[in-house]
Amino acid sequence: MARWLPSLNAMRAFEAAARHLSFTRAAEELHVSQGAVSHHVKTLEQQLDLKLFDRRPGGLALTVAGAAYLPVLRDAFDRMARGTADITQRRSSNILTVSVSPNFAARWLVHRLGDFGAAHPDIDLRVSAAMEHIDFAMGDLDVAVRHGDGRWPALHVTPLIREEVYPVLSPSLLERGPALNEPNDLRHYTLLHDVSSRGWSAWLDKVGADTVDAEKGPFFNMTSLALDAAVTGQGVALARRALATQDLLAGRLVRPFDISLTSERGYFIVCPEASADIPKIVRFREWLLAENQRDIEKLNALYARPALPASR
Repeated sequence: MARWLPSLNAMRAFEAAARHLSFTRAAEELHVSQGAVSHHVKTLEQQLDLKLFDRRPGGLALTVAGAAYLPVLRDAFDRMARGTADITQRRSSNILTVSVSPNFAARWLVHRLGDFGAAHPDIDLRVSAAMEHIDFAMGDLDVAVRHGDGRWPALHVTPLIREEVYPVLSPSLLERGPALNEPNDLRHYTLLHDVSSRGWSAWLDKVGADTVDAEKGPFFNMTSLALDAAVTGQGVALARRALATQDLLAGRLVRPFDISLTSERGYFIVCPEASADIPKIVRFREWLLAENQRDIEKLNALYARPALPASR
């Protein structure tokens, strides 16, 4: 819904004249003529159809309407001034505040921060891990990594990691457990569930594993907990590639099947449109994209090797 507002110049002229109770001092503050201030105030009174000043021989006096309007405009101009100062300071500051989910922080970001610091020693990175999406209009947040479908119309959005979901388990469990020759063999294993993921049903449906109970097994409210349980050999987790990469590369987890679920969902780098070209944000964005590309190359190399033999 469109807002109707009087002329900004008229409001500025009234606010300054009302504070000083003088057109002359308002003109000096605004670097315009006294006649221009008087004209702007008259225009505002006409637009509002209200008398804002009583013009007396001894000077100006605010009417009841003028006295009520002054604090409203003063607060609005003060907030605009603070907001302008904040955004210009944020552009020049070396502090970069990043918001990510706890899962993404723990499983993807934190162990890489030393490399970012070495490559960009002039940027003072501040990481905030939160379950909820933080509003850029609140606080000093610069950039975020969000999971979703990429539809945030008011923000600058860059795709980072496309959603790819597949089963993972510890190599020791694969070695000592029943054979995993085909997906239906998962019926012999405990399935570990992440309540925030798409769930086992979709993956099992895709591979036609109709003898596996998709609902059995423990449920965890965070992906990282399900992956921790998988690393310690408690079962098979359905993992997002982004969150399982380091465990796969380190050999703590393996993929028993080369079948993934993909979608348009994933991880995206987001920031306000007005901030998208700030150099520190550009550098952080480019670093994130380069790190993801390295992950893809390492995983491709890993799974180009002969597959791990099925357990007996």
